[in-house]
Amino acid sequence: MKIISITTEYIKLQDLLKFAAVTETGGEAKQRIQEGEILVNGEVCTMRGKKLRPGDVVSADGQEFGLSYAD
Repeated sequence: MKIISITTEYIKLQDLLKFAAVTETGGEAKQRIQEGEILVNGEVCTMRGKKLRPGDVVSADGQEFGLSYAD
């Protein structure tokens, strides 16, 4: 699992996908989320604006991304 550190209270799902280089554009992120290709905490998530906080786990393309606050 790759850990993504954030400095804000949360990060939106579509922004995390771009930040983690799972997608190249916001449009691609939106499409993949709406098609049900992305899991959040083990469940399909179709809300691209889903607020993710430390402790959440995102799965995409066989990879897992965990969130933590930056030190």
